[in-house]
Amino acid sequence: MKIKAQIPNLFTLLNLFSGCVALVMVSESKPEEAFFFVCLGIFFDFFDGFFARKFNVAGPLGVQLDSLADMVTSGVVPGYVMYKLMLHTDVFGPDSYLPYLGFIITLGACYRLAKFNIDTRQSDSFIGLPTPANALFFLSIPVFPSVLHDNYGIVFSCNKVELLLLTLLSAYIMNAEIPLFSLKIKNFSVAKYKLQIFFLALSVLLLLFLNIVAVPLIIILYILLSVLDNNLHITHKA
Repeated sequence: MKIKAQIPNLFTLLNLFSGCVALVMVSESKPEEAFFFVCLGIFFDFFDGFFARKFNVAGPLGVQLDSLADMVTSGVVPGYVMYKLMLHTDVFGPDSYLPYLGFIITLGACYRLAKFNIDTRQSDSFIGLPTPANALFFLSIPVFPSVLHDNYGIVFSCNKVELLLLTLLSAYIMNAEIPLFSLKIKNFSVAKYKLQIFFLALSVLLLLFLNIVAVPLIIILYILLSVLDNNLHITHKA
């Protein structure tokens, strides 16, 4: 039983390790590798909860470890990415302090993770954008300009205003009182999970056709579908 109890914690620590490696990759200006290790960390993050439920060993230690690991992989890493993006825009000089505002993403993620731990409303769904989804959005930004250019001949770049707006929007959307549907499908009821199935199917198609360019589109689609679903439920109740 003791060994089983440590299996979820091992996956959580692997999430943390992946986040640490991703930080190194960002510092070495290797965006593709950083994106890969964040994806790997999120993969481990999913399975720590899976095994905790499967072995019925969920406890307060696992909850705290999970948040601490997510703080690095899905909090510090995307903040550091935004810092680096702002640092390399033409507008910011070498002595500018403005790129440090990229870490507002990290502050927003920290607040969300702490709030999530004490919010009993988020057991089966989410309120505000989960930090892993937010991290994937920002880790894809340094990667897909080269993909767009190599595959479609499209030149893409962000200016300082767009980067600052994205940073502020990120901190807001993670903590906003916006219910987002859960992707946990507990049975194979098409009627009950039609929205999740539609979203997952569309996400797979986008990934097949657009590769990593699809990642930010999928995150935006997730938010828009959740808002639409919320409005439909309100309309039906009225």
